[in-house]
Amino acid sequence: MSGMFDLGGRVAVVTGGNGGIGLGIARGLAAAGAWVAVVGRNAEKNRAAVAALGKDAFAIQADLAEPGAADRVIAQVVEQAGGIDILVNNAGTNIRRLPQDVTDEDWAAVMDANLTSAMRMSRAAYPHLKASGHGRVICIGSMMSIFGLPLSPAYGASKGGIVQYTRSLAVAWGPDGITANAILPGWIETELTAGARRDMPELNERVLSRTPQKRWGLPADFAGIAAFLASDASAFITGTAIPVDGGLSVHG
Repeated sequence: MSGMFDLGGRVAVVTGGNGGIGLGIARGLAAAGAWVAVVGRNAEKNRAAVAALGKDAFAIQADLAEPGAADRVIAQVVEQAGGIDILVNNAGTNIRRLPQDVTDEDWAAVMDANLTSAMRMSRAAYPHLKASGHGRVICIGSMMSIFGLPLSPAYGASKGGIVQYTRSLAVAWGPDGITANAILPGWIETELTAGARRDMPELNERVLSRTPQKRWGLPADFAGIAAFLASDASAFITGTAIPVDGGLSVHG
């Protein structure tokens, strides 16, 4: 890529970047020329992701739900790459239960992984994003940032929080030259949705009937939107939440 879409020389951090949507995003950023730091808990998956991304990529093993992990990750990226231009807050998990069955432990686990980790990573990255002169924060929400499902109360609440948190970043950090936007995936073929497809056989038919493009999304569908939001082409776009869902969220 060239011109306004060129990410050559820029450093990107992608949490949960060793698989699924995160790896799809990392591939898009790498293809646009960025150095990519993949952050994930699984060392083997991290190594595989780096091998797939190529020479301008490295991995950091971390559980971002742990206090202090975000600060360590950001410090390591800065030490290895010299700075940070792009932060993608993608790490997350889900515990599927009806609202009346959600425990305090379930709630805390989902919030820590999905929402609190994004706050900690953004806070730690802020001075480096500001220093870059073209900082970009991309937070991964969900279609459940918009509407609800009965078995995902904690997940939906965390992803709704992601959108509001992103808007706060956009307003607070705009004067520092930092943009902040959210991507809202629809039904995507990942490890996270594999369990839902297994437990709810009717889900596939429902998804296809409600999605105008008549297919499940793929991690590769996120490469372009991530590269765009990370690039100079989106310099005057901030505070948005963009569905990437094949039209699911606007289906009547």
